[in-house]
Amino acid sequence: MAVTLSENIGIQPGSIKVVDLEGHQVDSGPVFQPGEVPEQVGVRLRPGLPDGSYLVEYAFVSADSHPVRGTFAFVVGTGPLVTSAGAVSAATGTDAVVDATSTAVRWLAYLGVVLLGGLAFVVLCRPAARTDRRARRLLTAGAGLVAVTTVAAFVLQGPYAAGRNLEAVFDTGLLADTLRVAYGKLLLLRLAAVAVLALLLPRLLRPDLPERLRSRYENLAVVTGFLVLLTFSATGHPVTDPVMFFSVSADLVHFGAIAVWAGGLIQLALCLHRPAEGEDLVPVATRFSRIAAGAVTAIAISGAVLALRIMPSVSSLWTTKFGLLVLLKVGGFALLLVVASRSRRVVHRSLAVPPSGTTTVTADLRRLRQAVAVEVLLSTVVLALAALLTVTPPGGG
Repeated sequence: MAVTLSENIGIQPGSIKVVDLEGHQVDSGPVFQPGEVPEQVGVRLRPGLPDGSYLVEYAFVSADSHPVRGTFAFVVGTGPLVTSAGAVSAATGTDAVVDATSTAVRWLAYLGVVLLGGLAFVVLCRPAARTDRRARRLLTAGAGLVAVTTVAAFVLQGPYAAGRNLEAVFDTGLLADTLRVAYGKLLLLRLAAVAVLALLLPRLLRPDLPERLRSRYENLAVVTGFLVLLTFSATGHPVTDPVMFFSVSADLVHFGAIAVWAGGLIQLALCLHRPAEGEDLVPVATRFSRIAAGAVTAIAISGAVLALRIMPSVSSLWTTKFGLLVLLKVGGFALLLVVASRSRRVVHRSLAVPPSGTTTVTADLRRLRQAVAVEVLLSTVVLALAALLTVTPPGGG
């Protein structure tokens, strides 16, 4: 018996089971691909099945790591086709606690990447942060958060896909199933990449590092950072696009730009709250303002490309849960732009103040602190919406 799916998910052991109306299993052997069509999987039935109705129970993990489960019926020989109530279903049947925990883990993973994105701010905008313990701790915390959430995502994927509760997180069979699919392998790649990045950080942030080594470490940091971002893009909705290259590339740009912008905001808020003695923050804010402008442009363009490639139709923006979340995310991003515009005005005003205008500079820095603090809070909300989007099917109601 063969089943043709809408996407190629490979061979997933135990994903198809065939039972008679009394619940006795009538399939034999593992799931396999019966032909050259990569979207087709099958399972062998026991020879000599008697006439009657049979139920096929399927439990697949889609390319973007979402579980899809349900049943359908077929008949052997003559007789009526008998099905159970709700025989055909695309519901995930995921345990509510596991679902909520998985969403929280994804949000924390995004937060970890954003904290790591602050490395661009340290290298390009505020070299003095190399000796700032608070700035270094934020980067270390980001690497640690990505590592911890990667392990958590790996052990949660089994119960999430199988509809089990949290007690099944260390089920060796489920762990083995996760390791067999692309999602599990990409999580291991993410863990390895962030481990290398964590080892690079203290070396890269050494203030007395020779320029030759600094350039080499910066290049390694870019490569490992790219791999970390790739593991997110290659396990999300972009991989369901028939022309996967465009969507995955757009998602890489989108997430990378968000990490650089939001990570820089957090680092900027840190130094504005308690600057180093004698440190002039206006040039720091000015350099970041230029980088933020480029990041915002990249976020807007790549986000539009993603929406066009992933959304089934324009009407799904207001008729599906996924579409409503997209609209909320766009609204939050627009509000961020308004606050960011205020921050830019404060920076430009500070540059125009003559050296004698100390009182005006102090007032502008106070306004800048407030604006950046609001930006950080809004970024946190936008990240939470992004986490919800990753666990929501684009075509879901």
